Amino acid sequence: MSAVPLATVPMRVEGTVHAERPGWASPPGGTGVTETYLAASRVSVLHGLAEGDVYRNGQNSWSPTGWRGLAQAPLRVADPRRRQTADDTGWDDPLRHHSSWLISVTDGSAAYLLGCLEGDTPRLHADRDVLAAWTETGRPATWVLLSGAEDAVFTRYRDLLADRYGVLDQDPGTVWSSWYSLYETVSRADLDKIVPQLPELGFDTVQIDDGWEQMVGDWTPNEKFAAGMKDAAAMITDHGMRPGLWVAPFIALPGSRVVRRNPQMLLRDADGAPVRAGSNWGSHYHTFDFTRPDAREMLVETVSRVVHDWGFTYLKLDFVNAGAVAGVRAEDVDREAAYRSAIQAVRDAVGPDVYLLGSGAPVFPSLGVLNAVRTGPDVAPMWDNYASDDPSDAMARNAVFNGVNRLWLRGLIGIDPDVVYFRRRRNLLSDEQMGWLRDCALLSAFRAVSDPPEWIEPADLPALREFLAGAPATERVGRYRYRIGSRLVDFAPAIDGGSAPYPI
Repeated sequence: MSAVPLATVPMRVEGTVHAERPGWASPPGGTGVTETYLAASRVSVLHGLAEGDVYRNGQNSWSPTGWRGLAQAPLRVADPRRRQTADDTGWDDPLRHHSSWLISVTDGSAAYLLGCLEGDTPRLHADRDVLAAWTETGRPATWVLLSGAEDAVFTRYRDLLADRYGVLDQDPGTVWSSWYSLYETVSRADLDKIVPQLPELGFDTVQIDDGWEQMVGDWTPNEKFAAGMKDAAAMITDHGMRPGLWVAPFIALPGSRVVRRNPQMLLRDADGAPVRAGSNWGSHYHTFDFTRPDAREMLVETVSRVVHDWGFTYLKLDFVNAGAVAGVRAEDVDREAAYRSAIQAVRDAVGPDVYLLGSGAPVFPSLGVLNAVRTGPDVAPMWDNYASDDPSDAMARNAVFNGVNRLWLRGLIGIDPDVVYFRRRRNLLSDEQMGWLRDCALLSAFRAVSDPPEWIEPADLPALREFLAGAPATERVGRYRYRIGSRLVDFAPAIDGGSAPYPI
């Protein structure tokens, strides 16, 4: 059966509807997009496309996001243990395409996009007949239904969100991160060797990643940073660069001091047991009920110490999606609203000039508060992993897949597709695969590297300098095709090719 042209398909909206703008109308500026606004707790739309593609947005940074065929199985994290960390367990659906905040369908000539502008944990799904949307609390939300060309409806939705939440337009700079070379072995001795070499290459920010702390949850330096974190930040500043630090203040491991001493602050389930907010470091971890004054005070004290006492002005806030997990909170608030309130407390504590990057961040509840969010899973110096078919797992292909499919967010919030590689050692990526990572970073306007200079061959240093120095003009010319300067880049082989379990 061939798809009916989208413009001829009748729509039915179910629920209590209030149109902020009566009927259908084109927005100012002649974008070619028709739109309506709906105030309802539940909305359903008959799209009438027996064939076509559906766009799914995952709940957080690591959640698989992108296009699939309507007739294909949904893009999802199948392992429930991994899903607790890398997506939203509450509304997983193994049969229907499911999404967070927006969903879009297209027959190739035009598209529908149904998206939330404001609401309590908005979720959506699509099948071959219907787009459906609802709020988790059952309270009404503000939805917008857009129809037009694929690129135009995403652009219009982005602009509507920017009008509502604002945009924190701050350049992330050029970032050197310790993670993808040193991992948890990072030490002050390593930084004393590496940091002096970075300014000449074009870096202006040094971000110390996981491995400096006593334990996740106990945010004091370990023996590898015996001189303290204030001294480490000062050393970076003395070399003319901005000091950055990885911290995960929303979570704590079960054995941490903060959990042992303050069990009353932990978020708990309906039976009173501490919620398992996710897993990493060979363990589950807990989160806190930040609607409690004592937990919020602890959060504020942690980030204030990092910024105002130690001097770090670039923070990578990791595992922040834990702030939006389900649980029984002291205040009866929507869980994504609880998350937003917690990150707003962080912003208020550190001030407007500190750069806040959220990793694992629920993207849309972060708008107007965080400067940037990671747009995909952790990268890795390998394209695929024979031992995993998880689309949220740490692989370069997963990072590119998500990063490219979230490029439309640029101009709404900073987008970080993760680091790129220039090193040849400890690297299984081909030149083409490294090129896709670098081009995704250029299109995202977020340039980060983790290679120590001594790991980079002299012949590759000019390419690194050019990458860090350049801000070429870019243009989208197709779903996966972009122009970068004078080059035409096609990501379709990266998205479609290889042995990935989720072909488009």
